[in-house]
Amino acid sequence: MKPVLAIAAWSGTGKTMLLKKLIPVLCARHIRPGLIKHTHHNMDVDKPGKDSYELRKAGAAQTLVASDQRWALMTETPDESPLDLAWLVSRMDHSSLDLVLVEGFKHESVAKILLFRSDAGHDVSELALDEHVIAVASDIELPLDVTVLNLNDVNEIASFIEEWMAGR
Repeated sequence: MKPVLAIAAWSGTGKTMLLKKLIPVLCARHIRPGLIKHTHHNMDVDKPGKDSYELRKAGAAQTLVASDQRWALMTETPDESPLDLAWLVSRMDHSSLDLVLVEGFKHESVAKILLFRSDAGHDVSELALDEHVIAVASDIELPLDVTVLNLNDVNEIASFIEEWMAGR
């Protein structure tokens, strides 16, 4: 299994914005990241009217849609228990990855970088610092007993991730 690193924060802190900048920097450093994004919304990657959507809605428990450019597997889980991050990570093809980034899953027992943005409406005392937090990326200086990274310096964050991966 490849290393798993969660980027966790409150909604509106900028997890997706950071990852959109961080992923290309990691790729430029020859680190092949995969991504698992957690959402609390009812999501669907398929569209009504498409054949795959209609076949899935007809009752297929799994639907794999494939083209020359990409493929996607959709699995219906109406009666499943809450998401299991380890199981989701195990579904990924680790032969083409160096790192699995996770957006969300802040309560999981995996290494994580917490994000703190001073204008996001939370106090630093609310940060869920536990033994899995390897750093906090913040837009302000924070007096913490864990590494504090500059949230606005993607290269600094990428270098920290690189060093963390090398030290595992």
